Amino acid sequence: MSETKIVRIDPKHIKEEYIHEAAHILNSGGLVILPTETVYGIGANMLNQKAVARLYEIKKRPKDKPFSIHIAKKDKVEDFARVIPVSAYKLMDKFWPGPLTLILRVIKGATVGLRMPDNEIALKVISQVHDPVVLPSANLSGNPAPSDFEQAIGDLEGLVDFAIDAGEANLGIESSIVDLSKDKPDFLRIGAIKKEDLERVIASKHVLFICTGNSCRSVMAEAVLRKIMKEKNRDDVEISSAGIMIISGLGVSAGTKEVLSREGIDVSGRLSRKVTKELARKSDLILVMERMHEDAVLRIAPEVKNRVFLLKEFAKINDRHLDIADPIGKPLDFYEKTLASIKEALERVSNFI
Repeated sequence: MSETKIVRIDPKHIKEEYIHEAAHILNSGGLVILPTETVYGIGANMLNQKAVARLYEIKKRPKDKPFSIHIAKKDKVEDFARVIPVSAYKLMDKFWPGPLTLILRVIKGATVGLRMPDNEIALKVISQVHDPVVLPSANLSGNPAPSDFEQAIGDLEGLVDFAIDAGEANLGIESSIVDLSKDKPDFLRIGAIKKEDLERVIASKHVLFICTGNSCRSVMAEAVLRKIMKEKNRDDVEISSAGIMIISGLGVSAGTKEVLSREGIDVSGRLSRKVTKELARKSDLILVMERMHEDAVLRIAPEVKNRVFLLKEFAKINDRHLDIADPIGKPLDFYEKTLASIKEALERVSNFI
């Protein structure tokens, strides 16, 4: 049994030298006790066979029970999973970083467990490790997961190489685990997040409107559909909008403000934003104003192809001209016609959602 080096880190004043040391040990095949917001865990380099074998031996864990991978950025999910449903992106958006482990499909029936902890110390260490990090709870299998450092080191002193004491874990409860590799979500463990909260997010609908600058058409569509959903007492629909232009943070056009104000809708504080692949991926339905908007969305997130429609097309409006023209720079009556066209489509769309 070798000696475990123990260091104390104040979460509010993180010593970077300890972060570097922990990451170096993991890169070298060592084992490190790390804090997370749920419980303490034992970190190991997943690609180092000796480290993983040692981890199984220390925890006395069955070899057929794999460890979940912990990541420091959401976009790392695509490095490991090949089939990522919309529900996964919704849950990541809502609960990551946080106490949620997702089981996703890789290939040929294989699965992988992924989590992004809500702990700055853990995230800093993980981000500096060259290979994927597994981080199971720092206890022997069958024993309670440790909510503070003393519990963790009690079982493992001398069995791991390095240990970070950051006090008591914020939650003290293990992560919830949701298996999304099947046709229906399977709630394998209910931990820090309640089942009903997970189900609510999975069942919610996210509608995204796209136009060019996110200052006219998509803003109108977002505002009008919000109003319709409120009148229908629907609180299970998330509605947003974005543009394909590079510039973000601009205000809504004067014409849009004016025509929406006549509908009792105030968008004076609304700022434009550019569509991102994360925003597209978590959307159940993406409604664009022109075909070029669809092309732009598919360039950044080709996997959403079956969820992107022209607004008029999805509303099944029998019109040879399915594009909704941009009113920017046009007189107010053009804005009025644009809004009328959008309202007609959204009355139909609201019945499909």
